[in-house]
Amino acid sequence: MWDAHKRLPGISLGFHGCDAATGEAVLAGELTLASSDNDHDWLGPGIYFWEGDPWRALEFASCASTGDRITTAGSIHKPFVVGALICASRCLDLHNQAALEELSRAFDSAAAAASDGGVALPVNVSGADRRARRLDCAVVRTMHKLRADAGLPPYDAVRGAFWEGGELYPGAGFSAKQHVQIAVLDPKAILAYFRLH
Repeated sequence: MWDAHKRLPGISLGFHGCDAATGEAVLAGELTLASSDNDHDWLGPGIYFWEGDPWRALEFASCASTGDRITTAGSIHKPFVVGALICASRCLDLHNQAALEELSRAFDSAAAAASDGGVALPVNVSGADRRARRLDCAVVRTMHKLRADAGLPPYDAVRGAFWEGGELYPGAGFSAKQHVQIAVLDPKAILAYFRLH
C-alpha cells in the first residue's frame, strides 16, 4: 500500500550536461549515457540529470569544459544538453519522509561497519557546498546494498533537492543554485531522449 509513494508522479523532464559529441551520439541512438560511479557522487551511482532545468545542465557542462574536474571525470570540449523523459517506478525520493528514514538507517549501518572495522567514515568536502559528497555517496551505496541483502527490489532512480551557491539574497531561504537532481540507476527508466532548441 505505502509503496505507491516510491513512484515518481508522472514523467520527469531531466537534462544532462555533456560534450556535444556525446550528446549528438545519444540523440542519434549510437550511444547511451554512462552511469557515473565516483566516490563523491551526490546521490550515489547513476546517470545524472537536472530535473526541469536545462540552464543548470548547461552551466554544469560549461563549468566542466573549463577544467573543473570535481564535477565530472569526462572531457567536455563543447558544452551540450540532452533532454530525457524519465519515468521511475521505484524511486528513492529524498523529498519523502520514508526515504529519508531509510537513508538514515543506512547511515547507522555504515557507521557501525566503519566502527567495527576500525576505519573512519568518508567525509563530505570541498567548500561550503560540499561538492565532493563522499559520505553521502557511501551512505546511498550502503542503502542499495542493504536492500539487496534483504531481497528487496532495487531502486531505479534516486532523487534529491540540493541547496548550493549560498543565499540568493541576504537572509534568503533560497539558494543561488538550488536544484533537484535525479540519478537513474536503471536505464529503462529513461523513456526517450530529446534535443533542446
